[in-house]
Amino acid sequence: MDIDLKGKSALVTGSTGGIGYAVARELARLGAYVAVNGRTGERVEAAIAQLKGEVPEGEFIAGVGSVASAEGVAELLAGLPRVDILINNAGIFEPKPFFEIPDEDWQRFYDVNVMSGVRLSRAYVPGMVERGWGRVVFIASESGINIPLEMVHYGMTKTAQLAISRGLAETVGGSGVTVNSVLPGPTLTEGVAEFLKSMGGAGSDLEQVGREFIAENRPTSLIKRLARPEEVASMVAYLCTPAASATSGAALRVDGGVLRGIA
Repeated sequence: MDIDLKGKSALVTGSTGGIGYAVARELARLGAYVAVNGRTGERVEAAIAQLKGEVPEGEFIAGVGSVASAEGVAELLAGLPRVDILINNAGIFEPKPFFEIPDEDWQRFYDVNVMSGVRLSRAYVPGMVERGWGRVVFIASESGINIPLEMVHYGMTKTAQLAISRGLAETVGGSGVTVNSVLPGPTLTEGVAEFLKSMGGAGSDLEQVGREFIAENRPTSLIKRLARPEEVASMVAYLCTPAASATSGAALRVDGGVLRGIA
């Protein structure tokens, strides 16, 4: 199985922590030259230093810039005009009752979770098509199919990502470029850890609080626990390899079986 990414360049948005960080680490292990993205130089450099400690042979570059705005994307593109692999991972979430979500929150979630991937794909994918090889992965969520009542605005953005991913895959069909989505279930990232702490207290056992959260809020889960970032990263990294060349336009689940559909 060909999983060698030597000579390939990758950008992982929102990769100073969580799933994005785990994806950057896995791509580097497979030989890719990885641009680590975050809003500040300090956070990016700290993440790169940690990544180099975990993957000594890895090659990393700083990709500083907020992808939440056209200006931030332009700043990022100026320093990184070409990539072979684009991981649209940057995203935000916040539990809030529907009737308390103001217009500005809807717009902010759409800008960060959806438009970041649109703008970057629009910038990078034509070059991939011209070169005859490329990989684009949108980090969506099972929440794009199973809309969470506690954050409808978040679910909406994840549904939008699924639509964009499929549409883009069809747009570049036959070019050697593949476009896919990955649908993680609830995953124990730093943000989720803070959320769980707020539920169970600072001294709580996060594994146990996570299991209780799953039992109450995602009872259809088959693994009965939160996923780990590295478990999601393994699927994402595989989709970026030559071995996944026949997989495009797909929405692949790493949701622990939360979604009950068989397709």
